[in-house]
Amino acid sequence: MNILGIGAHPDDLEFQCSGTLALFAQQGHKVFMCHALNGNLGHEEIPRDELRNIRRQEAINAAKVIGAVSLTADIDDMSILETPETRVKLVDIIRKADPDLIITHAPNDYHPDHFITGKVTFSASFASTLPQLVTEEKNNGKVTPIYYMDTLAGVNSHPDEYVDITDVMELKKEMLACHKSQISWLKEHHKTDMMEFMVSTARFRGIQCDVKYAEGFRKLAVWGRLTTKRLLP
Repeated sequence: MNILGIGAHPDDLEFQCSGTLALFAQQGHKVFMCHALNGNLGHEEIPRDELRNIRRQEAINAAKVIGAVSLTADIDDMSILETPETRVKLVDIIRKADPDLIITHAPNDYHPDHFITGKVTFSASFASTLPQLVTEEKNNGKVTPIYYMDTLAGVNSHPDEYVDITDVMELKKEMLACHKSQISWLKEHHKTDMMEFMVSTARFRGIQCDVKYAEGFRKLAVWGRLTTKRLLP
Protein backbone atom coordinates (compact mmCIF):
# COMPACT_ATOMS: atom_id res chain seq x y z
CA MET A 1 0.00 0.00 0.00
CA ASN A 2 0.86 3.66 -0.26
CA ILE A 3 0.47 5.36 3.14
CA LEU A 4 0.13 9.13 3.42
CA GLY A 5 0.41 11.02 6.68
CA ILE A 6 -0.63 14.68 6.51
CA GLY A 7 0.30 16.69 9.57
CA ALA A 8 0.25 20.42 10.17
CA HIS A 9 3.77 21.34 11.33
CA PRO A 10 7.08 19.53 10.99
CA ASP A 11 7.13 17.23 14.08
CA ASP A 12 3.34 16.61 14.33
CA LEU A 13 3.40 13.27 12.51
CA GLU A 14 6.56 12.28 14.36
CA PHE A 15 4.93 13.04 17.71
CA GLN A 16 1.52 11.53 17.06
CA CYS A 17 1.76 8.64 14.57
CA SER A 18 5.36 7.90 13.56
CA GLY A 19 5.38 4.55 15.32
CA THR A 20 2.57 3.38 13.04
CA LEU A 21 4.32 4.86 10.00
CA ALA A 22 7.50 3.02 10.99
CA LEU A 23 5.60 -0.27 11.16
CA PHE A 24 4.09 0.35 7.73
CA ALA A 25 7.59 1.01 6.35
CA GLN A 26 8.97 -2.17 7.95
CA GLN A 27 6.16 -4.16 6.35
CA GLY A 28 7.22 -2.96 2.91
CA HIS A 29 4.59 -0.28 2.32
CA LYS A 30 5.57 3.04 0.77
CA VAL A 31 5.21 5.84 3.31
CA PHE A 32 4.79 9.54 2.51
CA MET A 33 5.03 12.15 5.27
CA CYS A 34 3.55 15.54 4.39
CA HIS A 35 3.73 18.60 6.61
CA ALA A 36 1.19 21.09 5.31
CA LEU A 37 2.80 24.05 7.05
CA ASN A 38 6.45 25.04 7.11
CA GLY A 39 6.87 25.75 10.82
CA ASN A 40 8.20 29.26 10.31
CA LEU A 41 6.67 30.72 13.49
CA GLY A 42 7.84 28.01 15.88
CA HIS A 43 10.77 29.70 17.57
CA GLU A 44 11.50 32.81 19.58
CA GLU A 45 14.89 33.75 18.14
CA ILE A 46 15.42 32.12 14.73
CA PRO A 47 14.17 34.39 11.88
CA ARG A 48 11.19 33.08 9.93
CA ASP A 49 12.89 32.36 6.59
CA GLU A 50 15.83 30.66 8.28
CA LEU A 51 13.52 28.65 10.52
CA ARG A 52 11.46 27.51 7.52
CA ASN A 53 14.61 26.03 5.96
CA ILE A 54 15.77 24.45 9.22
CA ARG A 55 12.43 22.79 9.86
CA ARG A 56 12.18 21.52 6.29
CA GLN A 57 15.54 19.79 6.67
CA GLU A 58 14.52 18.38 10.06
CA ALA A 59 11.41 16.88 8.45
CA ILE A 60 13.49 15.32 5.68
CA ASN A 61 15.91 13.87 8.24
CA ALA A 62 13.06 12.38 10.26
CA ALA A 63 11.49 10.75 7.20
CA LYS A 64 14.85 9.22 6.26
CA VAL A 65 14.91 7.29 9.55
CA ILE A 66 12.20 4.97 8.19
CA GLY A 67 12.86 5.45 4.47
CA ALA A 68 9.76 7.62 3.98
CA VAL A 69 9.25 10.33 1.37
CA SER A 70 9.01 13.83 2.87
CA LEU A 71 6.56 16.28 1.26
CA THR A 72 5.37 19.77 2.13
CA ALA A 73 2.65 22.19 1.01
CA ASP A 74 4.90 24.99 2.37
CA ILE A 75 2.11 27.06 3.95
CA ASP A 76 3.17 29.58 6.58
CA ASP A 77 2.21 28.84 10.19
CA MET A 78 -1.22 30.15 11.24
CA SER A 79 -2.06 30.81 7.57
CA ILE A 80 -3.84 27.61 6.57
CA LEU A 81 -7.48 28.18 5.63
CA GLU A 82 -9.99 26.05 3.78
CA THR A 83 -9.72 27.93 0.52
CA PRO A 84 -9.69 26.59 -3.06
CA GLU A 85 -5.97 27.46 -3.29
CA THR A 86 -5.07 25.49 -0.16
CA ARG A 87 -7.27 22.60 -1.21
CA VAL A 88 -5.49 22.36 -4.57
CA LYS A 89 -2.11 22.26 -2.82
CA LEU A 90 -3.23 19.22 -0.83
CA VAL A 91 -4.95 17.69 -3.86
CA ASP A 92 -1.55 17.63 -5.57
CA ILE A 93 0.07 16.09 -2.47
CA ILE A 94 -2.60 13.38 -2.40
CA ARG A 95 -2.40 12.70 -6.12
CA LYS A 96 1.39 12.48 -5.93
CA ALA A 97 1.28 9.93 -3.10
CA ASP A 98 -1.68 8.01 -4.57
CA PRO A 99 -2.53 6.72 -1.07
CA ASP A 100 -4.50 3.66 -0.03
CA LEU A 101 -4.81 5.15 3.46
CA ILE A 102 -4.49 8.69 4.84
CA ILE A 103 -3.65 9.61 8.44
CA THR A 104 -4.29 13.18 9.56
CA HIS A 105 -5.34 15.40 12.47
CA ALA A 106 -8.59 14.90 14.34
CA PRO A 107 -11.22 17.63 13.96
CA ASN A 108 -11.11 18.37 17.70
CA ASP A 109 -7.36 18.77 18.20
CA TYR A 110 -6.09 21.73 20.21
CA HIS A 111 -4.38 23.84 17.54
CA PRO A 112 -6.20 25.68 14.72
CA ASP A 113 -3.47 24.65 12.27
CA HIS A 114 -4.08 21.02 13.27
CA PHE A 115 -7.84 20.80 12.87
CA ILE A 116 -7.89 22.96 9.75
CA THR A 117 -5.23 20.70 8.19
CA GLY A 118 -7.45 17.70 8.96
CA LYS A 119 -10.50 19.43 7.50
CA VAL A 120 -8.72 20.45 4.29
CA THR A 121 -7.26 16.95 3.97
CA PHE A 122 -10.79 15.52 4.07
CA SER A 123 -12.09 17.84 1.35
CA ALA A 124 -8.93 17.55 -0.75
CA SER A 125 -9.02 13.76 -0.63
CA PHE A 126 -12.45 13.83 -2.26
CA ALA A 127 -11.53 16.62 -4.66
CA SER A 128 -8.47 14.63 -5.77
CA THR A 129 -10.79 12.03 -7.35
CA LEU A 130 -12.53 14.52 -9.65
CA PRO A 131 -11.22 14.24 -13.23
CA GLN A 132 -12.26 17.76 -14.22
CA LEU A 133 -10.25 19.29 -11.37
CA VAL A 134 -7.01 19.63 -13.29
CA THR A 135 -3.85 20.19 -11.23
CA GLU A 136 -0.15 19.50 -11.72
CA GLU A 137 -0.57 15.86 -10.65
CA LYS A 138 -2.65 13.18 -12.40
CA ASN A 139 -6.08 12.32 -10.99
CA ASN A 140 -6.03 8.92 -9.23
CA GLY A 141 -9.79 8.41 -8.81
CA LYS A 142 -9.59 6.74 -5.38
CA VAL A 143 -11.76 7.70 -2.40
CA THR A 144 -9.33 6.84 0.38
CA PRO A 145 -10.02 5.66 3.96
CA ILE A 146 -8.96 8.29 6.50
CA TYR A 147 -7.77 7.67 10.05
CA TYR A 148 -7.53 10.47 12.59
CA MET A 149 -4.52 10.32 14.89
CA ASP A 150 -4.75 11.17 18.57
CA THR A 151 -5.29 14.70 19.77
CA LEU A 152 -2.42 16.14 21.77
CA ALA A 153 -2.32 14.40 25.17
CA GLY A 154 -5.38 12.42 24.07
CA VAL A 155 -7.74 15.13 25.31
CA ASN A 156 -11.33 14.32 24.23
CA SER A 157 -9.98 11.59 21.95
CA HIS A 158 -11.43 8.09 22.16
CA PRO A 159 -9.60 5.68 19.84
CA ASP A 160 -11.48 2.87 18.17
CA GLU A 161 -8.26 1.23 16.94
CA TYR A 162 -4.84 0.90 18.56
CA VAL A 163 -1.44 0.07 17.10
CA ASP A 164 1.21 -1.62 19.26
CA ILE A 165 4.37 0.42 18.64
CA THR A 166 6.51 -1.17 21.36
CA ASP A 167 8.98 -2.69 18.89
CA VAL A 168 9.49 0.61 17.03
CA MET A 169 9.48 2.99 19.99
CA GLU A 170 13.20 3.74 19.58
CA LEU A 171 12.59 4.65 15.93
CA LYS A 172 9.79 6.98 17.01
CA LYS A 173 12.15 8.65 19.47
CA GLU A 174 14.83 8.96 16.78
CA MET A 175 12.40 10.58 14.36
CA LEU A 176 11.16 13.07 16.93
CA ALA A 177 14.72 13.87 18.00
CA CYS A 178 15.42 15.13 14.46
CA HIS A 179 13.26 18.17 15.26
CA LYS A 180 15.86 19.91 17.40
CA SER A 181 14.54 23.42 16.79
CA GLN A 182 11.05 22.46 17.92
CA ILE A 183 12.27 20.55 20.97
CA SER A 184 14.17 23.63 22.17
CA TRP A 185 11.23 25.96 21.33
CA LEU A 186 8.73 23.91 23.34
CA LYS A 187 11.05 23.83 26.34
CA GLU A 188 11.25 27.63 26.22
CA HIS A 189 7.72 28.56 25.13
CA HIS A 190 5.55 25.81 26.66
CA LYS A 191 7.90 24.61 29.42
CA THR A 192 7.38 21.14 27.95
CA ASP A 193 9.83 18.29 27.46
CA MET A 194 8.63 17.09 24.08
CA MET A 195 10.26 13.66 24.26
CA GLU A 196 8.92 12.93 27.74
CA PHE A 197 5.48 14.12 26.64
CA MET A 198 5.48 11.79 23.63
CA VAL A 199 6.67 8.76 25.61
CA SER A 200 4.08 9.38 28.34
CA THR A 201 1.27 9.58 25.79
CA ALA A 202 2.38 6.36 24.07
CA ARG A 203 2.61 4.61 27.45
CA PHE A 204 -0.88 5.84 28.40
CA ARG A 205 -2.36 4.45 25.18
CA GLY A 206 -0.37 1.26 25.71
CA ILE A 207 -1.92 0.76 29.14
CA GLN A 208 -5.36 1.07 27.57
CA CYS A 209 -4.76 -1.80 25.14
CA ASP A 210 -2.45 -3.96 27.31
CA VAL A 211 0.88 -3.35 25.55
CA LYS A 212 3.86 -1.25 26.57
CA TYR A 213 3.48 1.54 23.98
CA ALA A 214 0.67 2.28 21.54
CA GLU A 215 -0.84 4.89 19.26
CA GLY A 216 -4.59 5.42 19.04
CA PHE A 217 -6.71 6.23 15.98
CA ARG A 218 -10.30 6.85 14.98
CA LYS A 219 -11.66 5.93 11.54
CA LEU A 220 -13.51 8.55 9.59
CA ALA A 221 -16.85 6.75 9.57
CA VAL A 222 -18.66 8.03 6.49
CA TRP A 223 -20.03 6.28 3.43
CA GLY A 224 -17.47 5.37 0.81
CA ARG A 225 -14.51 5.27 3.20
CA LEU A 226 -15.32 2.24 5.34
CA THR A 227 -13.90 -1.23 4.80
CA THR A 228 -14.20 -4.69 6.36
CA LYS A 229 -10.41 -4.99 6.40
CA ARG A 230 -8.05 -3.81 9.13
CA LEU A 231 -5.73 -1.39 7.40
CA LEU A 232 -3.56 -0.31 10.33
CA PRO A 233 -0.62 -2.54 11.33
